[in-house]
Amino acid sequence: MSFNFLIFFSYYFIILISVLGYGCFLLSFEKTNKNIFNFGYVGLVGIFFLISYSYLSNIFIPHSKIHNNILLIIGIFNFIYFFKRYFNNLTFKKNFLFFLIVFLLLFISLLLDKNHDDFPYYHFSYTYNLTQESLNFGIGKLNHGFRTPSSIFYLNSLFFLPYADYYLFNFSSIFILGFTNIILLKKILNLNENLKINNNEIIFTNYLSLLSFIFINIFFYRISEHGTDRSAQILIFLLFIIILDDFQKRDYSKVDLLFIYILTGLIVSLKSFYFLYFLFSIPLFLFFLQKEKKIFPTFKLIFFNRYFIYLFFLIFLVILSYFSNTGCLLYPISLTCFENFQWSISPDAVSKMNDWYELWSKAGANPNFRVSNPEEYIIGFNWVSNWINQYFFNKVLDFILGLFLILTIFFIIFLKLDKKTNEIKISKLIFLTYILLTLMLLEWFYNHPSLRYGGYCIISLILFIPFSFYLSKKAISTKKYYQIAFILIIISISVFEIRNYSRIIKEIKIYNYKPISETFYSIDREYLNMQEKINNLKNNNGIFSKTIF
Repeated sequence: MSFNFLIFFSYYFIILISVLGYGCFLLSFEKTNKNIFNFGYVGLVGIFFLISYSYLSNIFIPHSKIHNNILLIIGIFNFIYFFKRYFNNLTFKKNFLFFLIVFLLLFISLLLDKNHDDFPYYHFSYTYNLTQESLNFGIGKLNHGFRTPSSIFYLNSLFFLPYADYYLFNFSSIFILGFTNIILLKKILNLNENLKINNNEIIFTNYLSLLSFIFINIFFYRISEHGTDRSAQILIFLLFIIILDDFQKRDYSKVDLLFIYILTGLIVSLKSFYFLYFLFSIPLFLFFLQKEKKIFPTFKLIFFNRYFIYLFFLIFLVILSYFSNTGCLLYPISLTCFENFQWSISPDAVSKMNDWYELWSKAGANPNFRVSNPEEYIIGFNWVSNWINQYFFNKVLDFILGLFLILTIFFIIFLKLDKKTNEIKISKLIFLTYILLTLMLLEWFYNHPSLRYGGYCIISLILFIPFSFYLSKKAISTKKYYQIAFILIIISISVFEIRNYSRIIKEIKIYNYKPISETFYSIDREYLNMQEKINNLKNNNGIFSKTIF
């Protein structure tokens, strides 16, 4: 086994422990210990904390190896403190073992030879720049990739560490998938904090969690393709499950409210168009209004608490990064742009870039092709016929067929259950949420009908939610449900492992890839030369004043 592999593997778990440490730290401010032993929740809270810190700290300092080492060590000591505190707690140790097993199974997906096309273009260079410099004004003028900063770049920049250098810039995606898997598994199996099955009622969110788990681990098995889009969509599944679970139970906890805010903050920070998901605050507000009965107590519950401060703080930092990069509060929305700053990108240029994104998502352009009349092409539904031929039949149809295959398997398995049905009423708030989700589908199709721009989660949830209700109405013993769920989980994990193993074997044959002896993915020196261009293109005030791309 090579030294590189040992370093790679060691950093993988060391960083995970540190992330948990920061999650434990933030959750320590809560009066309840609920979910303190659910390392999925703890991990996502830790990621939220580190992303917020990354945005804030980079205003003043670059994320150098020394800085990141100190941050890593503090997180480890945080976790050790909590580990010692609960050392004699069997529940804590069982959940920690559960966490280790999940991430050990996921590790195979990190053994890769190459990243997605956007990685060398701007993902790597943006992240690397965060390790070399503090806040840059107008860096969006370098190329359009630098105009759309994602929180995943800021998180990855904290993994610039000794010896490994920049070869850990793809860790964040697997962390988000792993922590989400832990939460979903516990919801699927109604696991209490002691990892014992509770004989609670099997409700529709149990089925929704199971369908979501199967989907994200089979369809999103290749981590190199996650980029900035799929991680957000994975979290959207989780956000809907938590919200709908509270609606169905007609109850909530303050910890649930915290995680709703945490998840919302993470989602919108990953990509600007996910700000649209604030739309789902409407049924959430109505839900709390039902509980509090009056408007003012509801506003107090939602806005006058430290959870909202966490969310507001991150959103503020995200908007600040857009503004410092482009002069826009929310790029590429031209109405939010200011022209009177030295580093500002003109509203006209912003509008043209927005049209380009729309053209790309509507199959009007690709690296080797562009329609002859792009302005006319994106108007109304002029694009639909070409989109169907070029994109729907190549990607969307395969995706939908995959979804129906999963649903068919579910239908066949659960068809053998007792024909008796349970009387289950659909909450009006769940119905409202579904209506809003349908509107989001229409918005997605009309403006940016690419699966990577939210299509995966929207289409899946549109199908999964009513089907989960159908299954929840079937009479089933808890024992039978757990048997079926466990088998489906094992199959999903097996498919994930097999697909990644097949991918590695294929890459070995094609690229002569050696995952053990040559663990780190390849880096073209041109990726690093980008930093020299950044340094040379700034004016005396450290501002990009000319548009390069």
